[in-house]
Amino acid sequence: MTGVPSLPADLDPLEKDLLSAVVALEREHSPRGAPGPLPDGLDLEALFDDQCSARHLDHVARRLKERGFGYYTISSAGHESNAVVASVLRCGDPALLHYRSGGFYAARARACGRSGWERDVLLGMLAAREEPMAGGRHKVFGHPDMAVIPQTSTIASHLPRAMGTAFAVDRAARLGRDTPWGPRAVAVCSFGDASFNHSTTQGALNAALLTSHRGLPMPLLFLCEDNGIGISVPTPPDWIETAVADRPGLTYARAEGHDPVGVHTVARDLVERIRDTRRPGFLHLRTVRFLGHAGSDVEAAYRSAADIRADRERDPILGTARAMVTHGLATPAELVERYLRGRRHITELAESLLDAPQMNSAVEVMAPLAGPEPMAVAQQVEQAAPTSDRTSLFGTPPEDQGPLTLAETLNRTLADTLAADPGALVFGEDVGLKGGVYGVTRKLQRMFGASRVFDTILDEQSILGLALGTAVCGLLPIPEIQYLAYLHNAIDQIRGEAATLAFFSQRRYLNPMVVRIASYGYQKGFGGHFHNDNGLAPLLDIPGVVIASPGRPADAAAMLRTCVAAARAEGTVSLFLEPIALYHTRDLLTPGDGRWLAPYRPPAAWAADHVPIGRARVARPGRDLVIMTWANGLYMSLRVAERLAAEGIDCRVLDLRWLAPLPVEQIRAHAEGTGRVLIVDETRRSGGVGEGVVTALVEGGYRGPAVLVAGEDSFVPLGEAAATVLVSEARIEAAVRSLVAR
Repeated sequence: MTGVPSLPADLDPLEKDLLSAVVALEREHSPRGAPGPLPDGLDLEALFDDQCSARHLDHVARRLKERGFGYYTISSAGHESNAVVASVLRCGDPALLHYRSGGFYAARARACGRSGWERDVLLGMLAAREEPMAGGRHKVFGHPDMAVIPQTSTIASHLPRAMGTAFAVDRAARLGRDTPWGPRAVAVCSFGDASFNHSTTQGALNAALLTSHRGLPMPLLFLCEDNGIGISVPTPPDWIETAVADRPGLTYARAEGHDPVGVHTVARDLVERIRDTRRPGFLHLRTVRFLGHAGSDVEAAYRSAADIRADRERDPILGTARAMVTHGLATPAELVERYLRGRRHITELAESLLDAPQMNSAVEVMAPLAGPEPMAVAQQVEQAAPTSDRTSLFGTPPEDQGPLTLAETLNRTLADTLAADPGALVFGEDVGLKGGVYGVTRKLQRMFGASRVFDTILDEQSILGLALGTAVCGLLPIPEIQYLAYLHNAIDQIRGEAATLAFFSQRRYLNPMVVRIASYGYQKGFGGHFHNDNGLAPLLDIPGVVIASPGRPADAAAMLRTCVAAARAEGTVSLFLEPIALYHTRDLLTPGDGRWLAPYRPPAAWAADHVPIGRARVARPGRDLVIMTWANGLYMSLRVAERLAAEGIDCRVLDLRWLAPLPVEQIRAHAEGTGRVLIVDETRRSGGVGEGVVTALVEGGYRGPAVLVAGEDSFVPLGEAAATVLVSEARIEAAVRSLVAR
C-alpha cells in the first residue's frame, strides 16, 4: 500500500502482526469519510494514542529487561480497552487499579491534564528514585493528582479497600466531611478473571452488595478484565457471567474489548447508573492477554499457536484503528505512522532515563516507614471536645465517675475521641447496639448515632477494608477485631495494604487508623484457641505499624489517645491489643483491694499524661532484678513481685507497653541497672515478643543473666488444660528465685 512508512527492524512479533493488520484495513473498509455517528464523548484519536502509549511502554519494558536496566515486565498489552472505561469516569473518581492498567492510566492522565505520565511509568520500571509515586520502591500506577491510589494488587487485595472507599464517599458527605474526591464520586477497582475467584474478591463483592441491600450508598464499579487465563490456567469462557450476571442488587454489563464503541456505550451507561443510584455495578470486560503473564512466562508452553493467533484478531488497538478508519478519522498509513511516532518517543524517553539514579541505602528505602514525629503526636493528644459538649454527652464526666476498669476506661476514651473528632468512626462485629462482646463500646451508638458507631458483617477482610477505604477518604476509622485469632485470616489487609500504602506512595497517600483487637489468653470458663489466642508473630514483622498493648487502666486511655493522635498527625497505622482477661479486673492481690482500677484523667491533664510511642513504664521499682513484660504478664508479675517482697526479694517490673517499636533503650538501661533480667512473654516462645527483647539485649552488649519465660509453642486448648501452655505465676516465681540465686 502506498504511503505506509518503512518499519523498524527491531519490531516485536506482536507489533508486526498489529501493524500488518492495520495496513490490511485499507482493503477491509471504505475510504475516508465513511458515515456513522460516534457516541458523545468518545474521542477515538485520543484513545488510539493512549492505547498505543501503554503498548509502547510494555515493549520498552521487555527491551530494558533484556539489557539489564528494567525490573518490571508484567504488561497491560491486550487490556488497553480499559482506557475506554477511564474515559467515561471523572478525573476525581478514586481508582484502585491492578497491574494491567496502562491504558486506563494513560486515559486518566489525559483527562486530568497530567503530562509526563509516561516518564513516571518508565522511572518506575527502572526503579529510579525520582519516580514521583513510589520513588523507585515498586512499579505502581498511582498519583494523587489523578485520584489513582497506588496498589500492589496481590490477588485482588485492594478490593476490600475499594469497597471501603465507595462506602466512605457518601458517609463522609453525610457527616459533613470533605474527601479528596469530587461530589458524588464513583470508586472503581479493576482485577482479572483469575483473581475474581479469590476469597478476597468474593468478600468485597458480598460486602458491597449487602451494604447496598441495606439501603446504604455503595457507588462502586467492579471492573473485571477477563482475558480468559490466570498465568497458565484457563478460566471457563462463561464463568464470570454465570457467577455474577444474576446477583441481586448488582448491575451487570458485558463488553468486548476490541470494540471501542461498544465498550464506551456500555461503560458510560453503567457508570451513569452507579453515579445516579449509588449502587454497585459490575463491568465484565472481555480482553486478551499479550506477552504472557510476565517477562519469564512462555505462553507457547501451555497455549496453542492457533489460540495465540486468534487473540491477535481481538487486539483492542486494532479495534480502535478499525473504528477510526471506518469513521473516516484516519487512513491505515496514517495510523501506522502515528504508532511508530509514539514508539520513537517512548524509546527515546526510555534511553534518556537509563542513568536515572536509584536508591542506594537502607535509610533511603525505609524513609516512608519512619515512625511518627513525637512532637506532632504530642500536640494532638490534647484534642478534646468542649466542656459543654462533654457534659451533655456523659452527664457525669468520666473523670468524676470514680476508679474505672480497663474496659470502662477504653469506653470513655473512645467516647471522648468521637466527641472531639467528627470524622472518627467506631465499627466492627457487635459493637453497635450490643456494645461489644465485652462491653467496651457500650452506649457509644446511642451517644453518637449509627452513622459513626455501627455493626459490620462477620468478615475481618471487609472490616479492615472498610477501615482502609474510610481512612484514605479522610476519616479516622477505629475498627474492632473481635478476637486476635480472627485477625489472622485477614492479615494481608494490614501487611499488604495498610502498611504498604505509605511505602509505595512516599507518604503521599496514607491510611490512618487504630485497629482495636481483643487479645491473648487467660479467659476463665470460656475460650479455646479462637478466643484465647496468644500468637503475635504475624504482626511483629510488619514494617511501619505501631503495636500498643496496655495492661492497666492507668495506661490505656493515654496510649489510645497517643495512637489516635499519631493517626491524625502522621497517618499512622496502630494495632491496639487489649488483654481480654483484664477488661473487668478490679483487684490486684486480694478481693476488694481495687488496685487494678484507675481514675479517668480530665482533658486538662492529657498533655502531662501523654505516653510517647515506644516508651516503657516502671510499674514497680526494685533493685535485685528487672522483670520485662506487658498486659497479662504485667498483672502476674506484679502479683509475684508483691509476694516475694515479703521475703526480701526486690523485683523491678518494667511494663513494655509498646511491642512495636519496642522500648529498646529502656530495655538495655534497666538490664544494666539491675544486672539480672527476666522476660515474661505471654505469647509463644517461637516468634514471640521475647525474641525481640533478647535481641535488643545482646545487640546492646548486655552480658548478664537473662531468662525467658514464655508461652509454649502450642495452640490454647479448652478448660484447665490451657494453664499447661500459658505462662503462670508459678513459672514466673520459679524463674525469679533462680535468677536471684545466681
